[in-house]
Amino acid sequence: MTLANPSRVARPAPPGVMVIFGAGGDLAKRKLIPALYHLTEEKLLSRHFAVIALARHDHNDTSYREYLDTESRRFIGENVSQELWQDLLGRVHYLNGDFMEAETYQRIIAMLAELDNRYQTQGNCLFYLSTPPQFFGDIATHLKAAGLATEEHEQWRHLVIEKPFGRDLESARKLNEELQAAFKEDQIYRIDHYLGKETVQNILMYRFANSTVEPIWNHHYIDHVQITVAESIGVEKRGAYYDQTGALRDMLPNHLLALLSIVTMEPASALDGNAVRDEQAKMLRSIQPFLPEQVLTQTVRGQYGEGIVPDGKLARAYRDEDRVNPQSMTETFVAMKLKIDSWRWAGVPFYLRTGKRMPGRYTEIVVQFKHAPNMMFRDSLERRENVPPNTLVLRIQPNEGIGMSFNAKVPSPVPQLSPVEMDFSYSDYFGNAPTTGYETLLYDCMNSDPTLFKRADVIEIGWELVQPILDVWGALPPRDFPDYAAGTWGPPEAEELLTRDGRRWRDCGSSNRKHVSS
Repeated sequence: MTLANPSRVARPAPPGVMVIFGAGGDLAKRKLIPALYHLTEEKLLSRHFAVIALARHDHNDTSYREYLDTESRRFIGENVSQELWQDLLGRVHYLNGDFMEAETYQRIIAMLAELDNRYQTQGNCLFYLSTPPQFFGDIATHLKAAGLATEEHEQWRHLVIEKPFGRDLESARKLNEELQAAFKEDQIYRIDHYLGKETVQNILMYRFANSTVEPIWNHHYIDHVQITVAESIGVEKRGAYYDQTGALRDMLPNHLLALLSIVTMEPASALDGNAVRDEQAKMLRSIQPFLPEQVLTQTVRGQYGEGIVPDGKLARAYRDEDRVNPQSMTETFVAMKLKIDSWRWAGVPFYLRTGKRMPGRYTEIVVQFKHAPNMMFRDSLERRENVPPNTLVLRIQPNEGIGMSFNAKVPSPVPQLSPVEMDFSYSDYFGNAPTTGYETLLYDCMNSDPTLFKRADVIEIGWELVQPILDVWGALPPRDFPDYAAGTWGPPEAEELLTRDGRRWRDCGSSNRKHVSS
């Protein structure tokens, strides 16, 4: 794992070839190629490295490099070094082929041999499947049949796939079986790009490297936890895909549970892949499963209708989006309440929500502590209200950082309390280096470090939690869609999920600086 520690200098990744299946798609041009440039700029990419870009478009090396120069460079950021960029492009080689045909894999073998001879890549290969998920198993099978999954003489062969890892428990298990029939589990790297964010990795450091934090990170001091992943955009050009997927499948088994596992896991015995993922798996197994009747009371689904979005424009309803069924029952918003059966988290509710067409793009984790006793302030607190609780906000995006609110006395002859804030901003301390979120993940994959990648058992545990919700929602279609306006925080039932517990959602991006009399 890449760490921001000046006493440890990251070394260049080992030699190798990255084979991108589906290199003509958005992921390659927007994320993967820019990430490789950033690694080159940071001197973290080996000089003995090359890329095979596999797609069915009518390109050759020259025309594909021109395509990247036009389409991909704009996603890198400012101050691009022309020398480094051209050097990277020169190491990109195009292969026109159909990844469903066996003959294509023979051509891959021939090109790998050629590039190994030219760049001395030592036979190391990273196969990145930037393709629709229904092809993952077939491509893995073809790679094995061609002998490309076999590791010999200390070389590595890694298979990288993007979410979704199935669309329900049955398909997730089938995908794992197909992948593991072709590659060993330690060769398979399932990417969740949220785990590539420095601010997500920082949660582990914040929790376990600070003696003022870990002793109070439990049910004795924490009242509840909120996790929000909000998007201001709609489905854009992904209407056909999204209408078959929905917010629950798209976000819960992946991003939301990944964040939850990092916030709640027990300390690992070491900062390595198996130790960290063992603790994450233990935590996920401790989540109380949903009974069918609990799905009706502890989960909320919604679909956005027409509304005013943050830029002041009128956004159309989900059902009016391109390539979406006009009578669609697909949810674009999900909220739920979870409980974890462990000594650390006994009785602490976790509230999760995610949605599209919300008031902003925010990913935040809010840890609300229990309020202090009122004894000293009982005669001066208005309406006998409680002392305001301390709140910790872990900001994943935007304005990455950590904020903490606590109570202080307002200068006045009359006793008054006011929440004040301490704030740590990543940009203030470490600057804003351009990043796609994939740099750390690609670097770790080349270095055979699986810490930030999903293991097969973790994938299946996540779907085991989701499956009862899918079953109940499938049996009882919603009758009130659309049920929230674009540009709002979701349907009223999402607020009720917390208000009936005497709590409320924190407005993401808001300040805690509100005067409280006492």
